[in-house]
Amino acid sequence: MKVQCLIIDDEPLAASLIEDYVSKVPQLEAVAICTNALDAFEILKTKKVDLLFLDIQMPTLTGIEFLKSLRNPPKVILTTAYREYAIESYELEVLDYLLKPISFNRFFQAIDKYFKTAEFIKTSPLEEESREDATNFLYVNMNKKHHKVLFNDILYVESLKDYIRIHTSENSIMTKEKISDFEEMLPSTFLRTHRSYIVNTQKVTAFTAQDVEIGKLEIPIGISYKKQVLAILNP
Repeated sequence: MKVQCLIIDDEPLAASLIEDYVSKVPQLEAVAICTNALDAFEILKTKKVDLLFLDIQMPTLTGIEFLKSLRNPPKVILTTAYREYAIESYELEVLDYLLKPISFNRFFQAIDKYFKTAEFIKTSPLEEESREDATNFLYVNMNKKHHKVLFNDILYVESLKDYIRIHTSENSIMTKEKISDFEEMLPSTFLRTHRSYIVNTQKVTAFTAQDVEIGKLEIPIGISYKKQVLAILNP
């Protein structure tokens, strides 16, 4: 799943530049461009936004005022021609503060900072992966390190309250994440069989109405998931 970006800037050229930069990073996607904060409010009501590129000097409502008005704002990268707002912006816990004119290298540094602060990183901006290759793996945060996990290596995923354990053909990795959020990051070859389990259907060796088998492992099928699971495994 790509990082959904919203660009807010009343200068068309500045907004277009950020949109062009976003398009150069396969992990990012621009969901909308707004020329003022009021339009941005409406976008945030209707669309999932992970990252804001927010100009400060705008008519009606400044970027700082807009940010202060948000109860649960996404991550924010400020884009401005004015240095004097830097201290106030960091008090608002913005991710980065980009001074115009913004170079791609400086933009890229800010994006890298975003990925480093995220619990999960689908692809690393530090690695030059192709768009196709970037869909074959994700990065999982464990013990302050981001571990690369190939989708094809995952056997199943197990929920342990606020954590999940990812079982692979080689080992298992435990990280803090809700299983429902992690499920959204996985390709369609993965199937939720139980509120506590997700399996890689490509690794399934047998199944019954009660469980799914991966080799000698038996993974339960929950009552509320049974109809969907059986329909997919036995079309």
